[in-house]
Amino acid sequence: MVEELKILTGYCGRYNYASVKEYVSLGGYQGLKKALAMKPEDVINEVIVSNLMGRGGAAYPTGEKWDMISRIDNDPKYIVCNADEGEPGTFKDKKLIYNDPMKIIEGMTIAAYAISSKKGYIYIRGEYREGYYRLKEAIRSAKAAGYLGVSILGTTLDFDIEVVSGAGAYVCGENSALCESIEGKSGRPRLKPPYIKNVGIYGQPTLVNNVETFSCIPYIIEKGGKNYASIGTESSAGTKLVSVSGNVKNPGVFEIPFGVTLREIVYGLAGGVEDGNVLKFVQMGGASGACFTDSDLDTPLDYKALRSKRISIGSGAIVVADQTNCAVDYALMTMEFFLHESCGKCTPCREGNAQLCRILKNLVLGTANEKQVRHLENISQLMMKASSCGLGKAAPTAVLTLYSNFKEEFLEHVEGYCRTGSCNISRKKAVV
Repeated sequence: MVEELKILTGYCGRYNYASVKEYVSLGGYQGLKKALAMKPEDVINEVIVSNLMGRGGAAYPTGEKWDMISRIDNDPKYIVCNADEGEPGTFKDKKLIYNDPMKIIEGMTIAAYAISSKKGYIYIRGEYREGYYRLKEAIRSAKAAGYLGVSILGTTLDFDIEVVSGAGAYVCGENSALCESIEGKSGRPRLKPPYIKNVGIYGQPTLVNNVETFSCIPYIIEKGGKNYASIGTESSAGTKLVSVSGNVKNPGVFEIPFGVTLREIVYGLAGGVEDGNVLKFVQMGGASGACFTDSDLDTPLDYKALRSKRISIGSGAIVVADQTNCAVDYALMTMEFFLHESCGKCTPCREGNAQLCRILKNLVLGTANEKQVRHLENISQLMMKASSCGLGKAAPTAVLTLYSNFKEEFLEHVEGYCRTGSCNISRKKAVV
């Protein structure tokens, strides 16, 4: 039986989220105190040695990112915590925001010392209203206790954090769109280069990591990079928070060391498929993630191993679907989400999402033909190659992987038949 390893979530529910005294009593702020006694370059080196990959989805080496920004001779530098957790099926950052905000603040403050930043932002999704107020209260408490603000813990470090609420735009999870939104502009992705490490908020060097990444930092500095790297696998160090939902008996957030198989997560921690049904497919990484069948469940949670299967860990979302779910209807639901959330800036994403939705809607009605079904692949490939940002490039992933695994089911819909009966084909109107 797989057990959780609670490095990040060990304090959750054990202290009043706004109490510095209670947080410190559990061992909090030991990482910051140790960091302030080190040279900034040595702090960065510990993060490099830890082999921590960014937990926001791109899995870029965190230490390398910090090192590059620290070497840029341009002030001011900004730090941004991406708490815009808008990926469907993802709710792991919410657990940290609501239950252990001090760890996020501590991680950001360590980063500020390492790269010489005086100003940070936490960009939180608009739907997390309670989280917004909890973060602000925790920040006020940290400042009052001398862990934020001017001359932190009696040192020369000055650092403050501002909480910014998003307005429900999924695209603002993309780093450059997030920076635009913080500046008060429309949240649309920027053309790259220049990259935000050089030209971020207000044209200044900007470090962006997500909630889970910053929450790893206090442990890494306190216990050492080698200690953290010894957990997990050679290519994927530490623990990972996963959000499991869908047709499982025990949905929730679990913290596990890398190397645990997906089967152990679904059938162990999540209790298996509910109501005695049979697993049909799993989607990994959110709405933009790949959908795969039982044959891939024995793959370990590991960046390299999953990449070899063309599966991305992404946000850590795991959505389980049993045999009562229609693959075509699921694909349509996913594409309707992206059609709604596309910023409309580039043609491949704006028009591609609309065309995929049109074809999928006609499929669930039985009014599409085989030629239109073939267009699903053509349009998807074009979007992945030509879209301006990651939203458009990743949006068709679910369609392509579902079509690959359930091609026969897609073709059955051409004949007006849904094997699950969930499409209600006869009751829907055709889309022109």
